[in-house]
Amino acid sequence: MTHLERRDAQMAYISDDSIFEEQLVCRKKLQKLNFMDRSDFEGLGAAVKDLLGKSEGAVINPPFYCDYGSHIEVGKNFFANYNCMILDVAKVKIGDNCQMAPNVAIYTAGHPVHPVSRNSAYEYGKEVTIGDNVWLGGNTVICPGVHIGDNVVIGAGSVVTKDIPDWSIAAGNPCRVIRKITDADKRKLFKDEEIDDEAWEDICSRMEF
Repeated sequence: MTHLERRDAQMAYISDDSIFEEQLVCRKKLQKLNFMDRSDFEGLGAAVKDLLGKSEGAVINPPFYCDYGSHIEVGKNFFANYNCMILDVAKVKIGDNCQMAPNVAIYTAGHPVHPVSRNSAYEYGKEVTIGDNVWLGGNTVICPGVHIGDNVVIGAGSVVTKDIPDWSIAAGNPCRVIRKITDADKRKLFKDEEIDDEAWEDICSRMEF
């Protein structure tokens, strides 16, 4: 097998010239995205679509960093705030209506534990999946192989090392489920504060419950 084939099969592989060639294409696209006029929203949107390929309404606030771009699949209305990093050695699949606060990092890349194996230049990638309607708080780190369900909130500063089930609020290092999200949370805004009457009326008129 070639190292490209090994990488895409989530096996041990070496970053040889063929892999660096793919990364070179991505780095040129990132150079364009990260140094564009920040007020050129149309141009930024086009650069994001060129980088990610399949996307619908995706918004990324530069700077943004990834290895390939083509290994990242996002759903509708994706938003990543400043300084997001996705090491997409393996596939990263993200659902609809997902939001990422500043400094979120998603890692699919990993290295062997033992120094002899690690110093051999072999590494690996394990895919990450994130469901629909997920909000990742600032400075969240998602580790290789993690699967996050639908309708999940991850608290700021979390390090997610294991799967998180649907409808969960989870936080911490390592990240753990704190509680389930229920209908009682619909009108909550911040801590015990509720959404005001005017905004709530607007929400109820536009959203399906």
